[in-house]
This record gives sequence, structure tokens and C-alpha cells, in this order.
Amino acid sequence: MSASHRVGVLALQGDTREHLAALEEAGAQALTVRRRAELESIDGLVIPGGESTTMSHLLREFELLGPLRARLAEGMPAYGSCAGMILLATEILDAGVPGREAVPLAGIDMTVRRNAFGRQVDSFEGDIDFTGLDSSVHAVFIRAPWVERVAEHVEVLARAAGHPVAVRQGKVLATAFHPEMTGDRRVHKLFVDML
Repeated sequence: MSASHRVGVLALQGDTREHLAALEEAGAQALTVRRRAELESIDGLVIPGGESTTMSHLLREFELLGPLRARLAEGMPAYGSCAGMILLATEILDAGVPGREAVPLAGIDMTVRRNAFGRQVDSFEGDIDFTGLDSSVHAVFIRAPWVERVAEHVEVLARAAGHPVAVRQGKVLATAFHPEMTGDRRVHKLFVDML
């Protein structure tokens, strides 16, 4: 793996810095993405955790919504954690207040429920089995979503409370949890290797 892979982190809102560090440690050249030219210059994109309705609003404000959907439709690899998982879905349940709702980018054929595990006070951590990794992953769930439906061609990589919390479709990966917060770089390495 070479650091020649340029991986952007959508830097409109959310835990950008942690993903940049994790990507660098996983062997990628990591940079922030806030403009269309930056989006067009990368080999893959991480959509971080944060607030999915705010991120959707900012994607519109920064005129990135259409270009990002187009890049995903063209096959750009992407990884979304928590709010990023929500945005990568084709359908979002409990999407938010009309006019300010989270907007699906259709990167993975799945239905995701926002805040499915509960409010901030219901956030939790735990070890979960993750297909393709040699041992369990310590997962941090913060107001986390879960997946309620996946298409036949979507691979479920991990579950919590009986629901999919890590999925992959082709070169698009999503987790309901935050691996960037634990120091374990295996999920980021898995994504970088997908490039």
C-alpha cells in the first residue's frame, strides 16, 4: 500500500481530525474536503460522524451534494462512520424535521434509522465481531444509527443488538460506530486497502 492514495475527509462538520490521523496511520495521504475541486482530486472519501441533518444542510450550502452523489454513482470508494453511515444510505428513517432532514447519498443500498440506539445519554461502548478482521473491534456508539434493511448484494460485517452496524457494498463501507476514537486502525486500513 502506498501513501499515493489521496483520501479526503468531508470537513463540513464532525470529527474530521480523528479520521485524518487514522487514515495517515493506515497509509493514506489524508486531506480535508470542503470544495468541489477538493472532492474531484481524491481517490476516496470518508464521511465522518457528526450530525447528519447539519451535514446535509452544509452539503447543500457548499454546493457539494450533487457532485458527491455523482462521484459515488461513478464508483468512488467511500467510508462513513455514524452520521456518515446515515448519509450513505438509500433510505433514512427518522430523517429529521421537514426542510432540515438528512439527505441520502445512495452509496449503499440500505435503510438506516437515525439515533436508533437512543439519545446521547444512551451512548455506549463494547467489543463486537467484525467479519474480515482477526479479532473483535472495540466499538464506540454515540447516538448511533443501525441498519434496518440491506439489499441482497450488501455484506453485513458486524452486528450489535441484533442489527447490522457495519456494512459494505463494493468499495463503499459504513459503520454505526466510531473506530477513529479508539486507536484501532484496522477499519481505516480495510478502507484504504479497498482503494
